Amino acid sequence: MNLKKIGSVKFVKGGVCAAKGFKANGIQCGLAHKPLTVSDANAAANNALPAAKKKNDLALIVADKECTAAAVYTTNKVKGAPILVTKEHIKNGTARAVIVNSVNANTCNPDGVEKANRMCELAAAELGLAPEDIIVASTGVIGQVLPIEPIANGMKELAEGLTYDGNSRALEAIMTTDTQPKEVAVEFEMGGKTCTMGGMLKGSGMIHPNMATTLTFITTDADISAEMVQRALSDCVKVTLNMASVDGDTSTNDMVCVMASGTAGNKPVVREDEDYESFANALYNIMMNLARMMARDGEGATKLIECVVSGADSDKTAQVVAKSVICSSLFKTAMFGEDANWGRILCAIGYADADFDIDKVDVQIASANGSVHVCHNGAGVEFSEEEAKKVLSEEEIQIIVSLGDGAGAAVAWGCDLTYDYVKINGDYRS
Repeated sequence: MNLKKIGSVKFVKGGVCAAKGFKANGIQCGLAHKPLTVSDANAAANNALPAAKKKNDLALIVADKECTAAAVYTTNKVKGAPILVTKEHIKNGTARAVIVNSVNANTCNPDGVEKANRMCELAAAELGLAPEDIIVASTGVIGQVLPIEPIANGMKELAEGLTYDGNSRALEAIMTTDTQPKEVAVEFEMGGKTCTMGGMLKGSGMIHPNMATTLTFITTDADISAEMVQRALSDCVKVTLNMASVDGDTSTNDMVCVMASGTAGNKPVVREDEDYESFANALYNIMMNLARMMARDGEGATKLIECVVSGADSDKTAQVVAKSVICSSLFKTAMFGEDANWGRILCAIGYADADFDIDKVDVQIASANGSVHVCHNGAGVEFSEEEAKKVLSEEEIQIIVSLGDGAGAAVAWGCDLTYDYVKINGDYRS
């Protein structure tokens, strides 16, 4: 997938290890039950890997120095125990490390908070830190007791294997039904200094606003206060991860956290000034691209769908309409079948909970193979079904909607709905 760039950033390699002073590692400690690896994703999707070839399931990210930290969490009333612990640990606006496991969500368990705290204690003991310095996260099956013994037994190996290029090992460890690795890093300027920011994300199913189902970890060497990080993150998530949906299910363990070490040497950012805007733009580039990767790797998906809405009376109206389109199951199945059934688009626009004049709506379907105008002023127009089929044969499809002549605009990301989505979720625990 091609990365999209907004503003003056430069894409670089390294994920969460791209920024100065961040190490990472991932190991197989014995939790993993599915043969899913980054390098063998295609074989894994078909259960073609031998049982012995299991993916990493425990990850660690560590900064060389204390960082300012901020996070946003799921809006689901059921919240994983790690979220409760992390909220407590970063309420002072600082953190030093992240410990995270896959396979088991540690959610809806009577000993969940105890286990999440224990993960922090185990990591802290190996790193010479206080447990309160640790962010903890989990992802996987809900409602099964998390076995702490494999984590305890693997913690020494995990800590000793930390390196400044361990991002790929850590990324593999947080994947569940993901078939593609999702990481991105950028360089940007703040106060004449070159700063770096990198992030990694897991997420393939149970993806829906707000705030999409994901674990996302972002690191940066920019010097910025916790208050400003939180402000930028809270604003950015609204137009990135909150605008992505795969299946309409909001998970229990969603978390996006940012750690900023300040080692880039820029003048500390403590208010909304030009440097803050540079930071926020870099964060948007990271989160927007991760959101697109997540939507493209939706469980069973074959296509990324991007709905671009303009001409609304407000950005909020545009957001509601864009999300309504990419969340429509009927529309998503039409995209899988490469069927230009534009009536399903109009239907989804029509039941969006927003005020606009349906008689002013225009719709185009576009891809790298061209574009087809299918609706003008709320009514169908003649178009070539053959040309439309060609447009929809691409892996990335744009639905371009104009609601009239307002200034409001938004973008949302989704995917098609395929037979494989049911197959994957029909035996998720096996």
